Amino acid sequence: MKWSLTCSRELLPALARAVVLPAALTLALLAAMVGTILHFSTSESDRIALERQDRLVRIAVRETMDDVAVDQEASTFWDDAVVQVRKTPLDPLWLDNNLGIWFHTYYRHDETYLLNAQDKAVYAMQAGRRARPASFARVAGPVLKLADGLRRKLTTGYLAPEGSRGKTIGATDFALVAGHPAIISVKPIVSETGNVPQRPGSEFLHVSVRYLDGSFLSELTELYGIDAPRFTSERAETASLPIAGRGGAVIGYLDWAPFEPGEEVEDKMSPVLIVALGLIGVLIGLLLLRLFRSRLELEASRAQAQHLAFHDSLTGLPNRALFEDRLDHALAKRDCKLAVMLLDLDRFKNVNDTLGHQAGDALIRELGVRLAGLTREADTVSRLGGDEFAILIENCRPADLHRLARRILTEINQPFTLIGNTVHVGVSIGIVISSVEKNDRLELVRKADIALYNAKDAGRNTYCLFEPHMDDHVRLRGRIEEDLRAALASGHGLCLHYQPQVASDGKVIGLEALVRWDHPQRGMIAPEQFVPVAEETGLILPLGEWVFRQACVQSLRWPGLFIAINLSPLQIRSNGFYDTLAGIIRSTGADPRVLQLEVTERVLLDDDDKVRETLAKLRKAGFTIVLDDFGTGYSSLSYLRKFEVDKIKIDRSFIQHLGETADSANIISAVLALGHVMGLEVAAEGVETAEQQAFLKVAGCKEMQGYYFSRALPAIELGEFLPANSPKPISSAA
Repeated sequence: MKWSLTCSRELLPALARAVVLPAALTLALLAAMVGTILHFSTSESDRIALERQDRLVRIAVRETMDDVAVDQEASTFWDDAVVQVRKTPLDPLWLDNNLGIWFHTYYRHDETYLLNAQDKAVYAMQAGRRARPASFARVAGPVLKLADGLRRKLTTGYLAPEGSRGKTIGATDFALVAGHPAIISVKPIVSETGNVPQRPGSEFLHVSVRYLDGSFLSELTELYGIDAPRFTSERAETASLPIAGRGGAVIGYLDWAPFEPGEEVEDKMSPVLIVALGLIGVLIGLLLLRLFRSRLELEASRAQAQHLAFHDSLTGLPNRALFEDRLDHALAKRDCKLAVMLLDLDRFKNVNDTLGHQAGDALIRELGVRLAGLTREADTVSRLGGDEFAILIENCRPADLHRLARRILTEINQPFTLIGNTVHVGVSIGIVISSVEKNDRLELVRKADIALYNAKDAGRNTYCLFEPHMDDHVRLRGRIEEDLRAALASGHGLCLHYQPQVASDGKVIGLEALVRWDHPQRGMIAPEQFVPVAEETGLILPLGEWVFRQACVQSLRWPGLFIAINLSPLQIRSNGFYDTLAGIIRSTGADPRVLQLEVTERVLLDDDDKVRETLAKLRKAGFTIVLDDFGTGYSSLSYLRKFEVDKIKIDRSFIQHLGETADSANIISAVLALGHVMGLEVAAEGVETAEQQAFLKVAGCKEMQGYYFSRALPAIELGEFLPANSPKPISSAA
């Protein structure tokens, strides 16, 4: 028996080299040759067909543009038209039947307009109905450019049109009209006989608009046999024609479903070839099956034992030992580019606390399944322990890493169903590439962990690629912590700047206190650098106490103005927070009624009874509670009701996009309406332009803040703008 097993181990590799490998190579070569010949012949046929369709589409677009201009001459090159358009008042029925509705019913023109000598619209037709002349504004931009060039030509006398078609000069172009691609044609209304004199350049102009995503598409199918034509803003990979205006700017793409005769042939032939090759493969497999069966059973037994030693029992994924072993082997390879991803679940503790460890284990198992489904077979997905996973990726490109990280974020953000409950979690990802950081295993994992830390620091549920400056940043954070402790102990270097908040009439009504740190060696350090360090190290408590005390002292200098102070979630959740503030109020003599405490939605997310109780005591003591950055997180009416805030501040991101997206204006109006209904004050921050201020004022926003009014100023500079008893608007020049 032992001899038989030994012979099997020796014969199987020899059999594989002598039979299996040549058979497999022959089968693969045959499949490649047949597939290549079939694909080449069918691809060439598809290419020729596509070129023909492209020519037809170009002809159709060009002829449609010419037809629009020629159609106009039926009514614009006419003595009666010259007489009629000069009548006062105009005859609308005549215009409908000759220059307006008739063009829609007979020629399928979508819109027409009549412009007087001053290029002002005096008649409009849209979709077969007479419209208000003011509706010309939707096409005024491109039309007036064409009209201007046309009038310059007309002032030199009637010129013959270019090309062989048409009787009068005109101007045509492609443009976007209300988001729709269109042909715009402008023709002068001139005398056919020359018996009706007009001063050159003073002619009435007839404007015709033919949308290219309307009836034109059906004509393209009916007359030219183009299948499923449509207009898109992005170019398709196969059948697509860019539509560009005179200036060369592309306004969109005319896409269609290409007729691919070769592909149809290939689709019909491929299954036949695959079946034939499959049958050959099956015959070969049946011949070798028995030879391999005993060997497979032996290998399965050995693999199972190895699997148990190097895999996680909960997920079945490689464990830390196997991950480290594979990473060492990968690093030992010459010129092998590899990457390490470290992943850490966000809000995993909440799942264990609310649903129990059984749900937590189910979540870990499902997460392992999803990660394995997103990676290549050659990659190593490992569970290091707890909710921490790692992925080893060899022969990778940076673009592939970014793509994989985005896919992981998208997949993990999909809901998990755990023992009858739907759970949403996120994931933070740190990535390091060995070709950039040529290190041993420990150093590589350390830098991936630094990148993971940066991903968490950026707000979680994101990914971060390690860069050398991050290592310096870690060391810098350590030095910042030490120097910040010294600054808090000595009181040197820290100061407050104040950014004015103004009423809708522009007068200053309050100030937001913002901490600044003038480091003796590094100069002014931005709050974004040292405040997160303070929160992580617990220094935010003495720092917040210092800020509150300074703001209270300064509030006595500016009676009639409120002072807004930002609070960290760690401050509010700390023991004795209310007593600390009350003690500062007593020692400084400040009035809590002029102090506004700004909190972010992070404070409210956990629906903590302690937080609710603390905020309620602060309101009772006279402080105003402000919900800052409203609209960027988990904004909820339940928060406003449960925590009884007094005021909400619309986040600057919505203000900055005013005029760029309709959503920002709608959201701002909705927040203002919500605040008014609930009896809350509403303020807007990040106002930087006069247009933004004007919109907010019209929308009913009574408090604003931003660089348009003033940057944050130290107290000594602020005094120049705040006379003792007569606050006035802050100059934007400040």
